[in-house]
Amino acid sequence: MKKKILIVDDSALMRRTISDIINSDSRLEAEAVASNGLEALDLIVAAPKRFDVVLLDINMPKMDGLQFLEQANRLKLKLKVIVVSTLALEGAEETIRALELGAFDFVTKPGSFLEAKGDDFKGRILKCLCVALGINEAFSLPTMVEKPESLKKTIRLPGKVVKGSKLIALACSTGGPKALQQVIPTLPANLDAPVLLVQHMPVGFTKSLASRLNDLSNVLVKEAEDGDILEKGTVYIAKGGYQMRLSRAKGGQHRIELTQEPARGGLRPCADIMYESLVSSEYEKITCVVLTGMGGDGTQGIMQLKKHKGIYVIAQDQATCTVYGMPKVVAEAGLVDEVVPLKLVSGAITKNVGVR
Repeated sequence: MKKKILIVDDSALMRRTISDIINSDSRLEAEAVASNGLEALDLIVAAPKRFDVVLLDINMPKMDGLQFLEQANRLKLKLKVIVVSTLALEGAEETIRALELGAFDFVTKPGSFLEAKGDDFKGRILKCLCVALGINEAFSLPTMVEKPESLKKTIRLPGKVVKGSKLIALACSTGGPKALQQVIPTLPANLDAPVLLVQHMPVGFTKSLASRLNDLSNVLVKEAEDGDILEKGTVYIAKGGYQMRLSRAKGGQHRIELTQEPARGGLRPCADIMYESLVSSEYEKITCVVLTGMGGDGTQGIMQLKKHKGIYVIAQDQATCTVYGMPKVVAEAGLVDEVVPLKLVSGAITKNVGVR
């Protein structure tokens, strides 16, 4: 039986385009369309089990996407919603808010009709739908390839190592923004370690994510900038569209490098690259945290890091993951020390690294 999709968008052209994309996959069917959130709610309330997924625009008349999600929560409707958002920076905060309200994931809307008809947008829509519906191919442990060039030579700059120095390195993807709201705001302000965080997001969205988490948290949360010197009690979120590495600065300090090197596995930022860069750091104790997300990003990097460092790996459990991909792969690789539900992740981190 085909999976039924509801398309909610005020643009007739976009509704038609997305309908064609959905109907191009024999497993899916564009069951109905609505031009605003109010129309969509009427359709859903009339037949709550009619739709398997809702594709939702944000900026619409009468009832926009955020109002739709708020009302759906009030009515306790169990919906799987994918936001189709513009890439414009002014829409990033709204997209982050939609994810907080329970949206499964988001797909950036192209800036032109020509792009909307292209294979890239089609592929992203279908991939996100398949993951949301659980009809994607099963994730498996990535095959280990030749050791990356960055790991063939471990360069250590002179500088006094602080005994017992600690670092937290966290990775997440699909479902991450909402999950992070239960982790980062509950970390203590006097956390005895800095935090490097890779969340798979495009350019523009990570700044809004950092700003939102900072408003909610006791620790300082910021979008990482090239040259940032790591400080305890600060969370550095990898900038969308860049790779984030850690390097040594003069005086023995550690600083962030943002690079425009190619995406790995289609990801920029990529958690594997971030973890691999920690091999040459002088941190003695590294706590690796893997939260919800599709794919297996992070596993290869943690595997390499374990060969050189004392690490402790915390993974989110299956029951609380939006997508049990990244935590599953790292667990199946035999790298995990502790598996915990989302609400206990912050406590597990704090217990392991302590406070100042």
